[in-house]
Amino acid sequence: MRRTVHVMLGAAVFLTLAGCASVAPWERDVHALEGMRLDDPACQRFERNVEVYREGAAGANGGKSGGGCGCT
Repeated sequence: MRRTVHVMLGAAVFLTLAGCASVAPWERDVHALEGMRLDDPACQRFERNVEVYREGAAGANGGKSGGGCGCT
């Protein structure tokens, strides 16, 4: 039983470390392509629209905001 646990733990560690890879500087542009992004701008725009409609809250998404006194 104990040996089985050690073998399974060793296999999990090996599989975890096998997924790590270093990327050369000239290969980084391939990973920066639009298709490799984790977030989808169209999906974010839709979600922001839903939030504005449901909560009546616009802004607070990193854009410029002010307090009405002319300060930014």
